[in-house]
Amino acid sequence: MKIRNLMLAATLSLAALPVAAAAESVKIAIGGAACLCYLPTVLAKQLGNFEKHGIEAELIDFKGGSQALKAVVGGSADVVSGYYEHTINLAAKKQQLAAFVTYDQFPGIVIVVAPDETENIKTIADLAGKTVGVSAPGSATDFFLKYLLGKAGQAPDSAAVVGVGLGATAVAAIDQGQIDAVVTLDPAVTVLQARHQGLRLLADTRSATDTEALFGSGYPGGALYTLQSWIDDNPEAVQGLAAAITETLDYIHSHTPEEIMAQMPAEMVGADKEAYLAALTNSIHMYSETGLMDPKGAETVLAVFSAGSPDVAAANVDLSKTYTNAFVEKARAGQ
Repeated sequence: MKIRNLMLAATLSLAALPVAAAAESVKIAIGGAACLCYLPTVLAKQLGNFEKHGIEAELIDFKGGSQALKAVVGGSADVVSGYYEHTINLAAKKQQLAAFVTYDQFPGIVIVVAPDETENIKTIADLAGKTVGVSAPGSATDFFLKYLLGKAGQAPDSAAVVGVGLGATAVAAIDQGQIDAVVTLDPAVTVLQARHQGLRLLADTRSATDTEALFGSGYPGGALYTLQSWIDDNPEAVQGLAAAITETLDYIHSHTPEEIMAQMPAEMVGADKEAYLAALTNSIHMYSETGLMDPKGAETVLAVFSAGSPDVAAANVDLSKTYTNAFVEKARAGQ
């Protein structure tokens, strides 16, 4: 009897122990994981921060943000790790998506002229009639090019765009003479600068100074965003994702570029570690320190898109529905 009572007591004690909640499986579509603009998402996975906050994250890599977006709209992925501006473009088409954590406070996009075209292309206007590489047609790099062409007095579609991806493929397109210029990001920009002395850059948004000079204010870049309906249906998963990214941003701003690089997948760092480290060092100030969306920056994104797209200008987009800071604020309050 005494043994039976002990067994019963042990069983009751075990039953009283808290049961760990099952991790929520989330598919995250990335518009080019090799790009340093998306590093916080990849780093969050490497550090185990998604798992720590109850998320079993599967990262699915695409060649550009537009393709990652299609995966979420089409239902084959849950969340996009991509550029915030897509939420505005989709809102103009009556599709409601919202960003819930912003990890890039600047776009980090650069227009690089091919070495052989240095004497022919000296201004943005000179890109008209040229072949220009973008990550993918319809992606943030494509929108960036079209906006600057229009601002320079040229038709937004006056350059022929070619999808060249990001990272090594963008570098190869320049080195092999396939394009006259490329709209890309680090690490590709720093790699090209190391290979070609005196490389001409027509626009550079890797810093606050250059971004504000170009747009008149900050311009938020990479964020996690998804369909508003998915946010409504999965608030706990969204909270976990926001907490994981904010914790990763804290890690970025409290560790050296060398320490961050050591956490990244070897295939993303590549064989030339010095080049990757230089690119990462150039990009550190691009990452948000808070994860919050800057309302003024969101207004700038809308203004840029309205200038380049009559459809967006006429759509009367409600910016308050394209992002929320509630999940990041809750994550910060819980720290």
